[in-house]
Amino acid sequence: MKPKMNHWKTIAAAALVSVSLTACGTATNGGSSKAAEYPEKPFIITAPSGAGGGWDKTARSLAKVLGETKLVDQTMTVENKPGGGGTVFMAEYVTKDKDDPYKLFVSSPPILINNLKKEGNSPYGYKDVTPLAQLTKDYGAIAVSADSKYNDLQALIDDIKADASKVTLAGGSAPGSMDHLISVLPAFKLGVDPKAVKYLSYDGGGEAIAALLGNNADAIGTDISSLGSYLKAGKIKILAVTSNERLGGDFKDVPTLKEQGIDAEFTIWRGVLGPKGMTADQIAFWDKTLKALSENEAWTKELQANDWASEYRNSTDFAAFLGEQEAVVQEMLTALGMQK
Repeated sequence: MKPKMNHWKTIAAAALVSVSLTACGTATNGGSSKAAEYPEKPFIITAPSGAGGGWDKTARSLAKVLGETKLVDQTMTVENKPGGGGTVFMAEYVTKDKDDPYKLFVSSPPILINNLKKEGNSPYGYKDVTPLAQLTKDYGAIAVSADSKYNDLQALIDDIKADASKVTLAGGSAPGSMDHLISVLPAFKLGVDPKAVKYLSYDGGGEAIAALLGNNADAIGTDISSLGSYLKAGKIKILAVTSNERLGGDFKDVPTLKEQGIDAEFTIWRGVLGPKGMTADQIAFWDKTLKALSENEAWTKELQANDWASEYRNSTDFAAFLGEQEAVVQEMLTALGMQK
């Protein structure tokens, strides 16, 4: 009888081990399956500005190409949340959406500038979110309406030097942010107190251009990519671009600041970011997806259509790059007396 009892004990033990292993396997597979399910819901991509500016165009291009190429199967909706050059959106996003991986947003240097500037600053910066990828680079530009008396940058700056209160510059972001820095940079480099320059802020580049064309501003500082259609339509003149060398295509005749004796440049990167609480698997999904996007022909055509240059960095490299850019922005704001 003993051998028989031992036989049944052996079977029972084996069954117990089998059940335990099955349970462990189910738990493991369940965890992997859950991770593999992302994404399983529609996405919202936010442009923290009004329609018509660089953020808006970037968000819409991103959603369009990701959908058309089936790199993302889920629906992607773009929404605009203007206010304070992005500060209003950041306050809401960081406090309310920090654990929602289905809400992404696009940004550029203002996420750094707003966090570092003295006036109208945001307590939140890139370290309060998850950088996912840099996708493009762009440059700043100074533009005037087609019927403006200004045909070159020096004439504009001469009038600012003569009486800054009589020259109005405009931009699609709040005082102390990106468009403001682009607007005052040339005059500052030529000895003008940037605080004396009259600057009107609008919620987005589209509104700033409308102000220019409506004769509510003498000039605007903004990203050059948003000016292409207005230049081709003969509605504006672009007096300068903040790149190291001249751009091609429609902008081939636009001189750089350096060509006009101003030792300055300003690069506008644009990227995609998500909430702070994203998991490693979710970040890995976007690393793979956005890298594929950057190499896709449809994206290349979208870049060309918007006068953007491609510059891809994955999540890790983008975060490191933002750390470097933060130091550059801090130096510039300090020089302008605008640091907090």
